[in-house]
Amino acid sequence: MTCRPSVLVLLAALLVPAVAPVMAAAQSTPASKAAASPSVPRPPAQIAPSQVAPVQGQAAPPSTGQPITPPGAQAPAQVPPAFTAFLQELWPDARAKGVTRATFDMAFAGVIPDPRIMPITQRQPEFGQSVGTYIANFASKSRIETGMRKAAEHAATLDAVEKRYGVDRYLLLAIWGVETNYGGMRDRWDVIRSLATLASARWRHPFFRDELITALLILQEGHIGREAMLGSWAGAMGQPQFMPSSFMKHAVDFTGDGRRDIWTSVPDVLASIANYFVNNGWKAGLSQSFEVAVPPGADLRQSRGSFDDWRLRGVHRVDGSALPKQGEAILFFPSGARGPAFLITDNFVVIKRYNNSDVYALAATHLADRMRGRGPIQGQWPTDDRQLSMAERIALQKKLSELGYPVRNFTGHFDFDLRDAVRDVQVKAGQVPDGHPTPALLSFAGVTVK
Repeated sequence: MTCRPSVLVLLAALLVPAVAPVMAAAQSTPASKAAASPSVPRPPAQIAPSQVAPVQGQAAPPSTGQPITPPGAQAPAQVPPAFTAFLQELWPDARAKGVTRATFDMAFAGVIPDPRIMPITQRQPEFGQSVGTYIANFASKSRIETGMRKAAEHAATLDAVEKRYGVDRYLLLAIWGVETNYGGMRDRWDVIRSLATLASARWRHPFFRDELITALLILQEGHIGREAMLGSWAGAMGQPQFMPSSFMKHAVDFTGDGRRDIWTSVPDVLASIANYFVNNGWKAGLSQSFEVAVPPGADLRQSRGSFDDWRLRGVHRVDGSALPKQGEAILFFPSGARGPAFLITDNFVVIKRYNNSDVYALAATHLADRMRGRGPIQGQWPTDDRQLSMAERIALQKKLSELGYPVRNFTGHFDFDLRDAVRDVQVKAGQVPDGHPTPALLSFAGVTVK
């Protein structure tokens, strides 16, 4: 996963969570999963809103207006005893993973906890924004135009990457564009200091502690220098905003110069994003999502099926194109049945493993479509679309668990399995079973949030 410093991405986190190749892999059930009875609850998954948690595609928070202190050059200050104790406790584990004492001492020389970071973890800027607004910001006119210029500028590289990995070039451009504005946004946070701050506070333990040790290994192996190891406030690095573990697993040396350079090499950046998708189950030639029209009176409890099933149910693409002849898809209403509807595929779920957010994945797909020349979303977004807050989502997850529905986590993220549980409760409440959690559903379920 990867938390990133892009303001838009932070917005992206908004509806869905996520931070980078994603700090946490999306737990959504594949679209290919056989459709189950609409009344049978399924295991929950993460929902559209992102959290200020680490994920490989998360944007960084707005600037505090304070200058960023270069790595290893923090102003002289007494090291808090608790932080010293943390480093003493960390060293044996780092050594066991292969970190040398020289690397350890070099990395932490002059480092103290960054007081700006823990307050950031309490912010929830990604929740509450409407899906329509989020997607409009994500797939802005300037981002589309810049992406098209980048597509022409790097056509040869994109040809080669697409040929080797089978990942759509426009999706690669969309991820690159949102994560760091096509490389134009430069990281400014000391990765070691940021990760050490989060790890010593035991935030999302042991995730950040493990990432910190991995970051030490990246330094030791010479992939990047200490002074240049900058990233987001949560430790996401380079133009694709990879967390250290994602770097180790997915970054590639596409240029063959002996370095996996996700900081300055466009070929390495694009190939690394593509490799991330392939390693997470990408299916070449399969589209990620389609905007569709659902006929009046359709049974919205039926959220899954083959494309043949959807054709028989009268569902068709709004642009007039034919649905694929083979494959499975899930019916998704980002803002409820009053708004646009989409059929999403297994590749959509793969995008969520980059940033665990339904809306992020949908926006990335839409941005890619706009760059390839397709039109805007045709359905009208509800003007009163209030997304539930993180606290409300977590409270609803707890209530669903109490009611006997399987819930994998209580982070406020709803995957498509959990949306099916929402459909089941909506049926009992006499509400439209579109799988979209709303204040009305909270009221029916007796969920109150102070």
